[in-house]
Amino acid sequence: MFKRMAQDFYFLRWYAAARLLGRRNPLQTVLAIGNACNLKCKHCAVYPRKPEDTLKKDYQTVRRELETCYKMGSRFVDFEGGEPFLWRDGERTVNDLFDLAKEIGFYSTTVTTNAQIPFDPCRSDLVWVSLDGVGKYHDLIRGPGAFDRLEKNVALSTHPNLNANMVINRYNWEAVEETVRYVADHPKFRLLAVSFHTPYPGTEEMTLDWETRCKVIDRSADLHKKGAPLMNTRSGLLRLKDMSFKKQCWISNFVLPDGTFEKKCGGDKLGICDRCGFGMTAEMVGLWNLNPETIRAGLKVRT
Repeated sequence: MFKRMAQDFYFLRWYAAARLLGRRNPLQTVLAIGNACNLKCKHCAVYPRKPEDTLKKDYQTVRRELETCYKMGSRFVDFEGGEPFLWRDGERTVNDLFDLAKEIGFYSTTVTTNAQIPFDPCRSDLVWVSLDGVGKYHDLIRGPGAFDRLEKNVALSTHPNLNANMVINRYNWEAVEETVRYVADHPKFRLLAVSFHTPYPGTEEMTLDWETRCKVIDRSADLHKKGAPLMNTRSGLLRLKDMSFKKQCWISNFVLPDGTFEKKCGGDKLGICDRCGFGMTAEMVGLWNLNPETIRAGLKVRT
């Protein structure tokens, strides 16, 4: 109870400073601890194409980055890769980074995994498993056998807040409804978050055409209305049909595998925000406008 009150009080202070004083301090950090991975996914713009391009931060580097983000105002951190569960620094594993974030003062930690290796036990507060569809759809994007390995390692997990994350593209858009049902029936998954592929350089051919994207959004919003376990809010989903709304992406800051700090995601520099498919882009607008649906969804996924 005290922890929740402290978080709520901090959010009110942060929001007042942003709204009334125009301060643009991040509330959340997306921190890449390296780019090493055990898959070569079709959509990936991060995976090192050459061995010499592999990046991995040591424990003290991550500490410094976390401390910097905390001083900037961030209180929630999402650990990403590559594949975070490959990370090692001597005897330390990624679990030590989750503990470190809490020691520094972050309220909550999140990690995104492709679930190709066992990830239990996991001391992060929330786990996102990348799921690009059921069976053949997942393997088409991530490689033969990837779905079977995912199912095996998810079954081994004892984490109480395990969720799935689907990025919709031209290869798997027909599998969205099946994936929603899969998550709904799965004994381990709580929620499914959906996003759309953003055309980063070298991955443009994965992008879904806009007309089909809007059809998928309408169908997903309908499933949401019927009680599907979607993390996205219905209003957030519908907002993704027209990206002309004013973005509030500064709410998250990004620390890249090479240690570069970005106040917004890379899409801003590349000029592709009008084709963004990141579901949280729409949810940040809801948070900025204190949309009750967005706040309820955030609390649900974090608890």
